[in-house]
Amino acid sequence: MHSQTAARADSQAEGGGAAGAAPAGSTALQPTAASAMRISGAQVNAIPFSRPGEALEVVPGLIVTQHSGEGKANQYFLRGFNLDHGTDLAISVDGMPVNMPTHGHGQGYADINFLIPELIQSVNVRKGPYFADQGDFASAGAVAIDYVNKLPHNFAEMTFGSFGYRRALAAGSTRVGDGTLLTAFEANKYDGPWDIPDDVRKLNGVMRYSQGTATDGLTLTAMAYSNGWNSTDQVPQRAIDQGLISRLGTLDPTDGGTSSRFSLSSNWAQSSEYGQTNVSAYVVRSDLRLFNNFTYFLDNPVNGDQFSQLDGRTLGGFDARHTFDWRFAGLESQTRVGLQSRYDDIHVGLFKTEQRNWLLTVRDDRVQEGNVGLWTDTTTHWNDWLHTTAGIREDFFAGHVFSDTPQNSGNAQASMASPKAGIVLGPWYKTEFYGNAGYGLHSNDIRGATITVDPNDKVTPLDRVPLLVRSRGAELGIRTKVIEGLTSSLAVFVLDFDSELLFVGDAGTTEPSRPSRRVGVEWTNEYKPLPWMTVDLDVAQTHARFTDFDPAGSRIPGAPAWVASSAITLGGDTGWFGSLKARYFGPRPLIEDDSVRSRSSLIFNARAGYRFDNGVKVQLDVLNLFNAQTNQIEYYYLSRLPGEPIDGVADRHVHPAEPLAVRLTVAARF
Repeated sequence: MHSQTAARADSQAEGGGAAGAAPAGSTALQPTAASAMRISGAQVNAIPFSRPGEALEVVPGLIVTQHSGEGKANQYFLRGFNLDHGTDLAISVDGMPVNMPTHGHGQGYADINFLIPELIQSVNVRKGPYFADQGDFASAGAVAIDYVNKLPHNFAEMTFGSFGYRRALAAGSTRVGDGTLLTAFEANKYDGPWDIPDDVRKLNGVMRYSQGTATDGLTLTAMAYSNGWNSTDQVPQRAIDQGLISRLGTLDPTDGGTSSRFSLSSNWAQSSEYGQTNVSAYVVRSDLRLFNNFTYFLDNPVNGDQFSQLDGRTLGGFDARHTFDWRFAGLESQTRVGLQSRYDDIHVGLFKTEQRNWLLTVRDDRVQEGNVGLWTDTTTHWNDWLHTTAGIREDFFAGHVFSDTPQNSGNAQASMASPKAGIVLGPWYKTEFYGNAGYGLHSNDIRGATITVDPNDKVTPLDRVPLLVRSRGAELGIRTKVIEGLTSSLAVFVLDFDSELLFVGDAGTTEPSRPSRRVGVEWTNEYKPLPWMTVDLDVAQTHARFTDFDPAGSRIPGAPAWVASSAITLGGDTGWFGSLKARYFGPRPLIEDDSVRSRSSLIFNARAGYRFDNGVKVQLDVLNLFNAQTNQIEYYYLSRLPGEPIDGVADRHVHPAEPLAVRLTVAARF
């Protein structure tokens, strides 16, 4: 499921590079944290998962769910955070940030549905605000996904499964001139188990040209993705209990959406006697239209509460960094300096609709938003068992909102400095100790920083919110390989936020939240008793509380206390192979006083297959092996069904986990 290597090997995966990997040896002194790791693409794909986003559950402690249709961004949970659709979890693919600031549906929206898991070279994981090269959205964690430049074999595969699942994938690489051309194409059709079929229609393609090495080379990559779907959103439990709908039913069959993403990216690396230079740049065009109805007839008893969210943007940016080694007073040191910049040109809107037909405009904005991050850190090798890192980062954010409500137009800007530090002690007896601390930040939707009146009535005054919010974190950890074949790590962390302010895309307003603290522990294990067997066990526990006093209570809604997963993987290059994974998602408080809690869920996925000597592979995946009648997600809020009191009914709203499903894949390589 994942792999943990020694500190120096881990940190090599964190530096980036032209070919998606770090320059060999360029970060050999860079200390890391007990929770940092590099996971190979082979390990990602050895475990069965039902949707692309769930491939990221190889990250210990990360839960990836879905409360809507298969084209909407997943919902993420990590370190006691309900991260919504990506807030405070920085995800990147091929050096391109996936998170979207000032987004129509939610700040930090990270749609990973364009991911092709079979192309993953590595997943580089770092948690906490301890790393100078990580800025916005990275306080809980950062997940950097790199694609391969070259495939060992060209391949084609077809998958057929329950509930109308169909997927075709073909990928190959060939020599072109002095480099390699990689191409891949994916088509996916899926209805799902829902009473109203999802009718997912997804097309996805990647083309990459690369030459040279990770230290001296370049890549040019083009990606294209398009998707359309219906969605069965969460529904009130009372509607199921009263028999108004089935467990897999919907109250608004016209919910759904369309999404597309087109990108060009490049990575360039050069090494010399002056050090290692890496530069990546990208431009992305992203479009999303969502139709949702979460409260049914609460706000509009006649037409219903469906609304549409629009987000169309063009964004571009770059990441340039240089690493050089030097000696002072006999001490070996390494310094990294970097400059990152991003600019988004956004059209974002919120509209009231009925059966996808426009009723009225709540707000319709043009936003121009940019940021620049300057960072540096220096790692010193004091002796064979002591390494330290000290770094600092300065972030500048600025933008302008052109709103259809002139009172909500305006400029906003802010800056924040974030010092970071780390220490590694050891190894002693194949064991290392880690300490990390740092300041981080979280950007708010810039519309919340310029707002003055409620866009719904254009009159009610609203308070502006700060553009940037401070986070602070620290971690102590240990990683050991003292037992042959076992890599085990333990990390204890604390993470504070001054506020968890969020822009509520569903309402067009900013909802202030309270300061918070999370204290937790993560225990991660990988055991390889035999060359063809790997066993993983990951357990995370987090104590999440608001730190101010409020009679409503101190619990943070949606914050999971316990998360665990375990997997066993069997097989070699040919012959039989298989895997079994269990994922436990513990109960969460749904309101501040903890009087309403979600159910826990325990879901098993299994795989069995055979690889023939001629390159043909047959694979059977069984998802939700024991057909657990549990939920992907639960919320607690007011909604109203026809005939109910006009003020609505507070209820648990659930999106059930899909029932047992099988998927058969036949693949051939050539």
